[in-house]
Amino acid sequence: MDVELLTQQEDLARQRVDVASIFAEHHVGLVRLALFMVGDQATAEDVVQEAFERTHAGRARLRDAGKALTYVRSAVLNGCRSVLRRRATVFRRAVPYEPPVWSAESAVLMGEERREVLLALRRLPRRQREALTLRYYFDLADQEIAETMRISASTARSTIARGLAALGRALGEDA
Repeated sequence: MDVELLTQQEDLARQRVDVASIFAEHHVGLVRLALFMVGDQATAEDVVQEAFERTHAGRARLRDAGKALTYVRSAVLNGCRSVLRRRATVFRRAVPYEPPVWSAESAVLMGEERREVLLALRRLPRRQREALTLRYYFDLADQEIAETMRISASTARSTIARGLAALGRALGEDA
């Protein structure tokens, strides 16, 4: 009887993970994260779609509905890492990646300063780039960054600090 009760409670908790509502609310932001990481719209949308597809398929394994968004963010980051890994193997000797320009207007509007920051950010190690993106683009707290990247909060803080220092050096800013 206790086993049956526990199973029913687990089933109810798992049913509370509403992947569709998470998708509706956070899809655009997650596509932006993926776009920033992989550099093109189509791949970013594919990565996010696959992350939601896997989350939906495995929603029975999610025990805490409150952590579903963190799980999806982690899945998106992992998907971006996989895409970038595949690209690195295929294009080892290719010309370095340049951010796409979607229109002539956007090329004009994108200031030189922003371009320099993006280029410097792209040269940072992957972990620092991800931490800075989650902090300053998505405005996540240290604990949320840590959960998304699956590291401790203190590691997230030190990674952000090291990333900012490296970014400042790359941009030639005084300390």
